[in-house]
Amino acid sequence: MSPNSSRVVLVTGASSGIGEATVRALLAQGHRVHAGARRVAKMESLREAGAVVHALDVTDESSIRTLVSSILEKEDRLDVLVNNAGYGVYGAIEEVSIEEARGQFEVNLFGIARLTQLVLPAMRDQGGGTIINISSMGGRVYTPMGAWYHASKHALEGWSDCLRLEVAPFGIRVVIIEPGAIGTEFGELAVVPLLERSGDGPYAATAQKMAAATRRTFSSGKASPPSLIADLIVRVIRSPRPKIRYAAGHLARPVMLARRLLGDRLFDLMIHRFL
Repeated sequence: MSPNSSRVVLVTGASSGIGEATVRALLAQGHRVHAGARRVAKMESLREAGAVVHALDVTDESSIRTLVSSILEKEDRLDVLVNNAGYGVYGAIEEVSIEEARGQFEVNLFGIARLTQLVLPAMRDQGGGTIINISSMGGRVYTPMGAWYHASKHALEGWSDCLRLEVAPFGIRVVIIEPGAIGTEFGELAVVPLLERSGDGPYAATAQKMAAATRRTFSSGKASPPSLIADLIVRVIRSPRPKIRYAAGHLARPVMLARRLLGDRLFDLMIHRFL
């Protein structure tokens, strides 16, 4: 397809933040956009703007199958899948239940994997497509209190690399985007449960520092707007040869560069000093 062609795009996690901004940016470019999220009511303005809105729970097989079937029945193709749905479980490893940890992986990895499995046959049949996986700078670095979130994003990165090699012969592109600190609900949605799980007890000091650092990063006005990632996704879709990875947003590039250049102990020291 030419760079200016209208494409059929599915964006998950579209009710707020990066997902909502991406839907709006793609609609502005004339694409046919399907928006999926659990909070359907919050997507009413996207429906009014021209998106096709779907209820989607990426942890529910029936929900995923219904969504994919509905799109393919309506459009007879799917050119781009933006796997954006995700969240962060924060707390000390000892104090986060294994059930909560499994839930983190169900959304951040297995839900993405199952949705991708279901759209791949259509992309192969039509001779190509683009899968954009929204990872995080947290998929390349680490912090205390974020073990399960970081583990899920590290897993998504490795999974995406394998997927890229497998589907390349069919003309399907896989792109990983690694946002830094973005001005969304993520910060506060991570901090409140973090303090509930680990704000008291043996890990309280580290949890309090991590909560304060997160609020400084996301609430100080330094966090990048979601539109930064949305505009990047638009460029990726238009590019005839996109990069494999893109790092964008506040802190993403400097922190990931420090991880590459510093040894483990020096990077550990940097994180402790940041807190």
